[in-house]
Formats: sequence, structure tokens, C-alpha cells
Amino acid sequence: MLNPQPMIPTKEVSGWKMTATALLTVTIFLTACSKESASPGGQQTGPGAPSDAATHSATGTVASRGGSNALPVGVSLTVITQQFAAQQALQAEAVQKLLSRLEQLESQNAERAAVAQVVQQRHATEIQAHEARAQVLQVRIAELEGRVEALQAGRLLPEIALPAEEGPTTKALEQKLLIAERQRELDAEAAEARARELPQLSIGAEGVSFRSADTNFALRLRGLLQLDGRGFIDDDEYNDSNDTFLVRRARPILEGTVFRDFNYRLEPDLGMSATRLFDAWFDYRYRPELQLKAGKFKAPVGLEHLQSDATLPFNERGLVSNFMPVRNVGVQLSGDVLGGRLSYAAGAFNVAGDGRNPDNVDFGDEKELSGRVFLQPLRQAESRWLKDLGFGVGGSYALVSSNALGLPSTTGGTLPGYVTPAGQQFFAYNPLVGPVVADGAHWRITPHAQYTVGPFGLLGEYALTRQGVYNSTTLRAADLEHRAWQVSAQWVLTGEPASFRGIIPRRAFNLHGGGWGAWQLVGRFGQLDIDDTSFQGFANPATSASGTTSWSVGMNWWLNQNLRLLTSFTHSSFEGGGAPANPVDAGTLIPPGTVTRKEENAVMVRMQLSF
Repeated sequence: MLNPQPMIPTKEVSGWKMTATALLTVTIFLTACSKESASPGGQQTGPGAPSDAATHSATGTVASRGGSNALPVGVSLTVITQQFAAQQALQAEAVQKLLSRLEQLESQNAERAAVAQVVQQRHATEIQAHEARAQVLQVRIAELEGRVEALQAGRLLPEIALPAEEGPTTKALEQKLLIAERQRELDAEAAEARARELPQLSIGAEGVSFRSADTNFALRLRGLLQLDGRGFIDDDEYNDSNDTFLVRRARPILEGTVFRDFNYRLEPDLGMSATRLFDAWFDYRYRPELQLKAGKFKAPVGLEHLQSDATLPFNERGLVSNFMPVRNVGVQLSGDVLGGRLSYAAGAFNVAGDGRNPDNVDFGDEKELSGRVFLQPLRQAESRWLKDLGFGVGGSYALVSSNALGLPSTTGGTLPGYVTPAGQQFFAYNPLVGPVVADGAHWRITPHAQYTVGPFGLLGEYALTRQGVYNSTTLRAADLEHRAWQVSAQWVLTGEPASFRGIIPRRAFNLHGGGWGAWQLVGRFGQLDIDDTSFQGFANPATSASGTTSWSVGMNWWLNQNLRLLTSFTHSSFEGGGAPANPVDAGTLIPPGTVTRKEENAVMVRMQLSF
């Protein structure tokens, strides 16, 4: 390593040059004068005096001697200056290499700092010492750079150079930096090893989750809370209790994984003034193409029915979902094949009537067989116009032996029947004589399709249910076929991609940050037709409608991924029923008699928290 030279200001160096030049000139002049004055008697005239030629000759001799003495001095200064400039160039090159090395090490240390954060506290004292040494070194380097610049500008003479300051050599400095670099690598490796051994806790939009270091075990805590308000415009006077606030759903959800391949879920519902178990299952995921599930869950029938309650575009499902069981208890085999282009599911379950959530005990020995296939043939296509097109079909079959639990649920009334999207019963198995039970084969078939592109989405579904019924008083039996269809659409006004699995706003609502969430406009139109044979001893045509047409519009405000505000308006008109209220006939004073007398106009609002 070259010895650092003292810094000499540019003006001071120039002064030395001028002084040296002046002294040299004066010396030459005095020398010439002294030789000239050395002639005997000074200037002489006459025959003994030297001639002008001789005088000029003598003067020329002195000058020539003076010139011959000045030439070596100039050559010496040039050689010295060149040697010193070469020396300073080597010194500048060494300093530049050292600076480059320091910059590389600082960049590497910054990258490793994030990984070594867990163990940095243990080595804080040592790291601070290294940083202090680096700062001292940077100061020294800055001084060297300044001196190099001064030397290059003033060409400092070697005779006034100062001895080098004591300090570490370049080799020693590089050795120390290599040691510090290796130490940080070891610290980072130790931090990574320790992180792999510790369990992980995560709290976010997906809930609270705990996971083992090897990810073989996981536990997630989630929840769903829906607070509703419903109002009916110009409804029947005997429906005076249907304008209400209610806790529609309140579900704590516990789900997780054990031994990597086994998943489970437990989901009760504490809303609607009753506690019911909705989901309680576990499954084994051997491969994406082959999964086995057992417990209580949704049977593979329908499309809207299979959507999550937390992501429905409307407050309630449409008319088609009247024909689907809410939950079933059984086993199911499912999977995704062809890279997700084809999904299948098939299972055996306890028998469940339309719209029912059955208990754990079946009411017969026969089981309900259900299955579904769904195709997305262009899922991996590059064109965004076709990749999200999907269609499929689902169905079920069961054999029921004279049991009322095989009929539809009693939601919205006191007898089995079907309801409007606003939850009011418009049809019931309410004959004038005798009770009705399910008896015979019961099967469903539901072709369906969905399509999304950009902020737009469409869903279409058709359902046919064939139900064997029996009137135990009149001894009449029949196989009734009821049909329903619906089409729904959505448009995300704020530009987020449309989805039937929920919307994630690009900018969550935040008055301080200027975000307003996502706004989703939705619409739906559908019809449900009751088999005319139903009114031949199985339902009362004076109070039960033979069909309904319903349409809905709504606006959903997704404040963020977890909070949503839903508003919708639903209009339903009826065919049949509508008998005037008669105090003598109790059937006209309860649903469906009170519902079918007027067209239904319902306003529904919901505040939802889901995580």
C-alpha cells in the first residue's frame, strides 16, 4: 500500500514554483555579474583595454555557461514530477478498488440483514463495532481521496512529502471484511434453521391460523355474521310480523389440517333463534384427482346452492334452490382431473327433502345417491373471453317410504312447501282433507352454467324435481314434477374481476386514504312452476299458488374483503291462490294464504362480517 502524502493547497504549490523560478533567475544573473566584475581594473580604455569583441566574447561565455547549468535542473524537475504522478495514480487505483469492495459488501450485508433479524440482537455489540470501524475507514478513504486530488492538481515535490499515517493495510482490511461477511452468513443460516423449527401464527383477512413448522398441522379460526333487516311494501294485513330485524347467520367456524392430507371443518349456526349444526366433516386428500369426504356437508347438486353463504350476490338464494337439500349426512368421492378442466363428485347420503337440513338419524334404510360433473374446457386458454366458461349437471335419487320428512321444509309456514326469494311460503302441501307424506321415488336433475369476463358475470340454472306423494286419508298417490329456472347477472362497477366466490376490492374503504371499496350491481330473474296434479288432493288451490315469477335487483358494497353491505329489492307475482281472508277458514289467515293474496315487494338490507 502506498504511503499517503500530505495535502498541499493548489495556491501554496504554485507559490513554491514561482519562488524556485525567481531564485534560479537571480542566481544566474549574480553569477554573470560576478564574473564580469572579476576582470582587473574594471573597464579599460586604450591599447591595454580589451576590445568590445573580447568583452562580448567573455559575456557570451558566461551566458553559455549559465545556460548549460540551467538545463539539468529542468530535466530533473520533469522526471521527479512524472514519477510522483505515476505513484499517485497507483495509489488512486488501490483506493478505488477498496471503495468498490466496500460497496459490494455493504450491499450483501443489507440483503442478509432481513434474514438475520431474529439473531441480530445477540450480535448487536459486534455489529456496531464493525460499523464504527467502517466509518473510520470511510473517513480515512475520504482523506486519501482529497490528498490524491490535491497531489494531482499541484504535483507536490517529493522532498516535502510527509510520512504515511499508521493504519491497517489493504490486505488486512479485506481480511477483516471477509471475516465479518462469513459471520453474517452463519447468523443468517442459524436464523433460518430456528425459524423452521418454530410454529407459525398468522392473523389476517382469512382469519386466525396456527401452523406447525413443517405445515403438516394447521388450525384456522373463522367466522360469519349476518345482520338483516327486511320490510314488505303493501303486504297483507295478516302478515304484520314479517317486517323485522334478525340475526340471519352467526357461525363460528373451526377448520384445519392434521398430518398434511387430512382436513376437517366444524360449523354450527347460532342465528335464527335456534342452534343447528351445518357442517361437520373431514376429508382425505390423496391427490387432487381423488378425495374422500365424510360427515355433514352440502350434497353435490345444483350450482347456486353450492356457493358459499358469505359470497352470495343476493341476500337469499333464488327459486331454483327450493329444490336442493341444505345439508346431507354421508360420504362422498370427488376430484379434479385434466388440470382442473373437469370436476366430479359422487356420494351416498341420508335422505333429505327439498330445502331441509336433516338431523343425524335417517328416517329409512334407503340412501340418497347424488352426483355432479362440471366442466371448464377452456380454463387454461390464453383468451380471457373463454377461460372462465363453465357448465355442468347434477342430480340425486332416493326412495322414500311414507314419511313427511321426505317432503320440502316448512320454512315460512307450518306445512311443507316452497318459498319466495324473500323467504315467504307461497305453496304448501295443505289439502282440504288428510295429511300428505312423501312416498316413492324422489329424484332431482339440475343442469347449470356460469360465465365471467372482466367485471361481468352470468349464471343460469334449471332444476326439475320429481316427488312421489301420498294422501293417507284419501289414499291418493301421485308423482309430482315441479320445475324452476333462473338467470342472474353481476357487474362490478369499480372494475374488479367478477366472481361468484366474492369480490376483493382493489382499494379497501378508508376515509383517510381515499379508498371506497368495490361496488357490485346484481340482478336476477326466475320462475317456479308447480305440477297441476298437486291440486288434486295434495294442496289447496285457494291458498297455494301454482307458480311464481320473481325478479330482484341489488347493490352490494364490499368495503373490504371481510365487510359487506347488501341491499336488494325483490318482486314476486303469483298464479293461483289469493283467496280472501275468512275468519272461518284458518288456512286463509296463515301462509301461504296471506302471501298469495298480494304481489310481494320486499326490501332487504344486510350487514355482513366474514373472515
